[in-house]
This record gives sequence, structure tokens and C-alpha cells, in this order.
Amino acid sequence: MADAAPPSKSRDLDKLLLRPGNLVGPTFDPGVQLRDDLQEYARVLVVGAGGLGCELLKDLALSGFKNLEVIDMDRIEVTNLNRQFLFRLEDVGKPKAEVAAKRVMERISGVNIVPHFCRIEDKDIRFYNDFNIIALGLDSIEARSYINAVACSFLEYDSDDNPQEETMKPMVDGGTEGFKGHARVIVPGVTPCFECTIWLFPPQVKFPLCTLAETPRNAAHCIEYAHLIKWDEVHSGKAFDPDNPDHMKWVYDEAVKRAELFGIPGVTYSLTQGVVKNIIPAIASTNAIISAACTLETLKIASGCSKTLSNYLTYNGVEGLHTKVTEFVKDENCLVCGPGVLIELDTTVTLEKFIDLLGEHPKLLMTKASITYRGKNLYMQAPPVLEEMTRSNLEVPLYDLMDKIPKDVLHATGTIDKDGKRSSGLRKLRVVFKGIDGVTDMDMAGGA
Repeated sequence: MADAAPPSKSRDLDKLLLRPGNLVGPTFDPGVQLRDDLQEYARVLVVGAGGLGCELLKDLALSGFKNLEVIDMDRIEVTNLNRQFLFRLEDVGKPKAEVAAKRVMERISGVNIVPHFCRIEDKDIRFYNDFNIIALGLDSIEARSYINAVACSFLEYDSDDNPQEETMKPMVDGGTEGFKGHARVIVPGVTPCFECTIWLFPPQVKFPLCTLAETPRNAAHCIEYAHLIKWDEVHSGKAFDPDNPDHMKWVYDEAVKRAELFGIPGVTYSLTQGVVKNIIPAIASTNAIISAACTLETLKIASGCSKTLSNYLTYNGVEGLHTKVTEFVKDENCLVCGPGVLIELDTTVTLEKFIDLLGEHPKLLMTKASITYRGKNLYMQAPPVLEEMTRSNLEVPLYDLMDKIPKDVLHATGTIDKDGKRSSGLRKLRVVFKGIDGVTDMDMAGGA
């Protein structure tokens, strides 16, 4: 009797990719070729190598993704070890991205993970365009907003303001807070982007300075006093760095003194880190659950083996187990993922002439406009000091101020006349310059 064939390492994956189903995506073509293409060609970037990022790297590697990269700016701390399972005591002080990549590759054969130990802002925007999908394992609203803006910047619209599918950069975003978590699918131009639903994130708690300075009532008040008030008193002109262990230790020591003075218990080093860095409590099991949901959605997007989540899943394990999927609606006027207003210009049009054109454009009717481009102020109407600093740009061709890029997005803030009522407003503008190589007729259709 012949020996039985050894079980396939991709047995469970094959059940999804090698046979048809009733809930598959419209482009799903089951077969061995799909599985092999997924392993050979799909490129996924994991942003963040903390509690959720470690789980994502492991899950993605076990789900058939062989070409992964991970980016994280942090080094491993002792406090990470209780939930970030890829790290060991001897790894303390080492870059998270490098250690996480090394550990997963040691345990899962055939996978290649490239680590990047740097800030997400340090990478050129073209770096992010090399990936098919971006998976987010972040604990920061600011970092999510940045990656969202980068992914949406690749999105292009046709002359009828329909998003072009080949320019969409899908994202899968996960987040956890204690026993709660979420997983969401973001397809720019189709689903709401991060900015469309920014209201989902509650504002951070702020303490009145008078309370911190005069009547502290709990440990957090003592910590924030040391952080926001005492630091500036002692280190005049020196910026506080929350990632510097010496700075954090100083705040902790001062907070302990403050707490002893007012008879307040509970100041610990870990609490100091949590208050100063706004660290959200993390639980390993919640990270695992959310990572599994995110990985499944990543697999769905890459293969079409099932319809994707539509479009926001919440998990609550505080009392029992509760999951819910909510379909949020895209903001058609979103300044990040929306189409904006298409404007066609000659390369000789100056910034001053461009501002005048905004007042004549039927979709804008904007006067007294201030113009920004990629975070840079091209011209500001106010305050007077900024107006004076940017006034010289008015006579410069906009094409030169936009670094001679044939088409790009800028933002205008000014007074808008709508139905006879005047109000302040911010508008996204898609500027296309005529007669430049690489700009198609479709790019310029429907311009002003």
C-alpha cells in the first residue's frame, strides 16, 4: 500500500482558494494558480509592530502571504513583553520591526519580511505605492490619519468624478482598547476613509491647568503636572521627548513627589507612560481576535474569495461576547478621499491669477482664498505676518510652486458664496496642467 501523501501546509487556505462558493467576489477565479499568485505577487505592508502588529505579521504569514514588510519607529520595552509575543527579555532595546520580522521568518518557512526601523513620515510617498494592501496596527489617531492621507493620495477620478479602480490602495485597519476592538476595510473612493469617520474617535481627556497646579485629586493629575507644568519650569526651552527614557523617568520622579505632597496614591512608572503618551490598555486576546478579522479581510481583498466586510466591525468582550458590523457612508465632500474640484491650468498661470479664478469657478465662487500644498502655505490671507511672508509667491507660476508636478491636489480656504449666503469653507482642488507629458485628455476633461 502506497504511503499517504503528507498533509498540505496550505490545506485550510486551499478550502478558500481552490473551490467556488456563493459569497465570493465578482473577480474570484478559484484554482492553484490563484494560490500561487497570492504567495508570489501579493505585497502587504504592516504599519506598526506592537501588540496588534505582531499578531498581524504572524497571521498574514500563516495565511499565504509571502512578501511582507513592516514599519515601526519604536524599540522594545520591558512593558511590551506581556502581550507582544514575538519579543523576549533579551530583545529589550532592539527595534520592534527588526525583531518581529526575524521571529516570524524563523517560525514560518518561505515567508520574506522586510523591516523598516523608522518613522512612517520618513518614507517617500512612492514607498507606500509599491504595496497591494496596507494593514494598520496602530495606536495613534495621527498615524492613522497620515497613512490614510497617503493611500488616498494615489486615488484618481475620471472626468465624471468616478474613482478609477486601478488607483485604489486598500487599507485594513485594526484597533484595540482593553476588551474592545474594531476592524475596518477602507477602499478609497468606495468606502469611507479614516477622515470621513473621524468623529468615531472621542477627543482625548484634558485636565484644566488650574486643577493640575492647585488641587490635584488623582495620580493622573500629578503626572500631568510634572509633564505639562514642572518640565517647562525646570527645562526652559527644552522640548519633552516621550520616547526618551530619561525624560520619562524625570516626569515619574516629579509626579511621585507631587503625589506624596498631596497624599495621593497610585503613581507608577507604567501609569506615567500611559498618561503622558496616552497609551491605551492592551490585552493579548483582544489583539489576537482583531488581527484575525483584519487578516481575513486582507485575504478577501487580495483573492476575492469572499465579499469583504462592509465596512466597520466592532468587538466587545467586556461582558460576554458581542460583535457588530456597521456600514458607514462615505462623505462625498471629504477633503482626503473625495474627488474635489477639477481645475485645468496653463503652466504660466500665477498664484494670484489662480486665486482670482477660484472666485469665478461655478463650483467654488471662493474669494479671499488662502492656498496650501502638501502642508506648505503658498499664500495666506491672514494673519498679517503670514500674509507678508507668503506675498512674494503671488507672482510665481503655480506650476513652479507645485514643484512642476503635472497634476496634484492642493487645498483652498476662503469665503464661499452659496445660495446668496457667504460662509467660510475649505475645498480640495485637483489641479491639472495642460501640455505636460503624462497628463491625458481624461485628466483634463471637465476643467475650468
